[in-house]
Amino acid sequence: MPAPVVRFAPSPTGRLHIGNARTALLNYLLARREGGRFVLRLDDTDLARSTREFADGIVEDLAWLGIVPDVTVRQSERTALYDAAVDRLIAAGRLYPCYETPEELERRRKRQLGRGLPPVYDRAALRLTAEDKAKLEAEGRRPHWRFLLEHRVVHWNDLVRGDSHVDCASLSDPVLRREDGTYLYTLPSVVDDLDLGITHVVRGEDHVTNTAVQIEIIEALGGTVPAFGHHNLLTTASGEGLSKRLGHLSLKGLRDGGLEPMAVASLAVLVGSAESVRPVASLDELAGLADLGRLSHAPAKFDEAELDGLNARLLHAMPYDEARPRLAALGVGGGAAFWEAVRGNLVRLADVATWWEVVAGEIAPVVTDAALVAKARALLPDEPWDGATWKGWTDQVKAETGARGRALFMPLRQALTGLDHGPELAALLPLIGRDKAAARLEGRTA
Repeated sequence: MPAPVVRFAPSPTGRLHIGNARTALLNYLLARREGGRFVLRLDDTDLARSTREFADGIVEDLAWLGIVPDVTVRQSERTALYDAAVDRLIAAGRLYPCYETPEELERRRKRQLGRGLPPVYDRAALRLTAEDKAKLEAEGRRPHWRFLLEHRVVHWNDLVRGDSHVDCASLSDPVLRREDGTYLYTLPSVVDDLDLGITHVVRGEDHVTNTAVQIEIIEALGGTVPAFGHHNLLTTASGEGLSKRLGHLSLKGLRDGGLEPMAVASLAVLVGSAESVRPVASLDELAGLADLGRLSHAPAKFDEAELDGLNARLLHAMPYDEARPRLAALGVGGGAAFWEAVRGNLVRLADVATWWEVVAGEIAPVVTDAALVAKARALLPDEPWDGATWKGWTDQVKAETGARGRALFMPLRQALTGLDHGPELAALLPLIGRDKAAARLEGRTA
């Protein structure tokens, strides 16, 4: 079977949110697993709301997730293709001009509802004569153009939902081109899919009804219908739908919050699937788990609180060689010994700065048991220190003072680190060193 060609088609009218990331990742991972190609198509025909800043932000957000498109196209640069498709559909009798105003259509819709009829366009424009059209245009009206649907049931085998169908007799003939000559979503999407050789269209289930219409347009243009898959949508933890305009769970916000991209990707892909949600260290590994046929058909709740746990688990398992350049960028040294000592206490990588300050900076010790701390200072062994130093030293302090458990260890931790929690002191003590340890046990900032 030929390698798949997939596309992700956001409109640059806001920053991507986690729901958009789910669609992008499901497409990208399919292409990555099967050796295919990933197309980024910026649906920027809404000139009033589309901006270069948002377009650049989409590319930046995808790159943060590890997604680099093979091809990037902008619909605003492809109008000639859409115009040519319109000419073909008009010539084939599948696109027809309509002159109703929005107010007239709304009144007609209300009358139909009042009579208990579905609010489907009645195709009144097809009954207009050439003379009728000329008269309307003389009044200053310009037509919008509707696609003439065949009133049949359109079937497809959905990659997620299985056998699917929509009865097009229940739908209004869709408007493809507005009075001002600009295009709605449907026609440019179909034309681009055909022109770019898209073989698989993987998108949210809110597009299911669009699929039947698009299949009819593809067939009217003589194209090959791609495979369609409609995945379940993500909601907030409270069940609210996600919105780019409202900034729900934006990728920029998650990135600025210090989250690991693979924590975000793991949750975005695995939530609402047959796979258990867990941290996945690479996109290649995640590609092996992303199975469209095993996605739930119910909406999936994305709980931002879960991200902290996934993020922490990724950091706890991260090898030093992977962390090293990022630690250097944060101005953190200490080598592998420091990373191994503190990584188990990190939720965000930026948390490492706290422990680097404890080891290499100056902290104000907290002395809660002066007698115990003074005895510990007197018993502080000479260097060199290693991982066994802590136990040998505290065993001596316990023998001299009778303190044990929390009563022994908490005063020492507070004096040495200024905190009541943190990494195992057996690993941290050799990194702090004898001079700093002695000063802090004496109550001095060091």
